[in-house]
Amino acid sequence: MELEWTTILLCFIGLFGLYLVGVFVVKPLRFIFKLAMYLVLGGVLITLVNIISANFGLHIALNPFTLVTAGVLQVPGLILLLLMAYMLV
Repeated sequence: MELEWTTILLCFIGLFGLYLVGVFVVKPLRFIFKLAMYLVLGGVLITLVNIISANFGLHIALNPFTLVTAGVLQVPGLILLLLMAYMLV
């Protein structure tokens, strides 16, 4: 039993197609997972800052903007949000 060249070519085209589908599915999922981790991290950081800064009368609201800011920028983002909250009070 000898494989024909067309069968081999079709197998390579099928493998390349699977590779392309994997690339187009995995990259957006990786981005969504990373964004979800940033949101969770931002929520934890804002909650900790709200607990600590409650004595000073400062409060950072939990909304998507503040979660992404605190999650992506981390400590500088929290300082930015605290300064914004202080300026508005």
